[in-house]
Amino acid sequence: MSRVRTVQQIQRMKRKKQRPRPNDEASYLCDACGEEIVVPVDLSAGESQEYVEDCPVCCRPNIIHAEIDEGGDVRVWAEAEN
Repeated sequence: MSRVRTVQQIQRMKRKKQRPRPNDEASYLCDACGEEIVVPVDLSAGESQEYVEDCPVCCRPNIIHAEIDEGGDVRVWAEAEN
């Protein structure tokens, strides 16, 4: 069955595709081994986040910092946990 779409429906679809989406993942360098690690970012957890995560390569703990600006751009970095 073919589906006929109106011009307005097609225009709405195009606008939705053009809207920039906030990043929902980012990467950091492990402070211990230097490996680049990709992590999911919870955009609903606030604009400044901090948590501890073990590196999946060397298993050493890193303190992960994530900052999300008003435009949805994410900045993530790590430091060694003492």
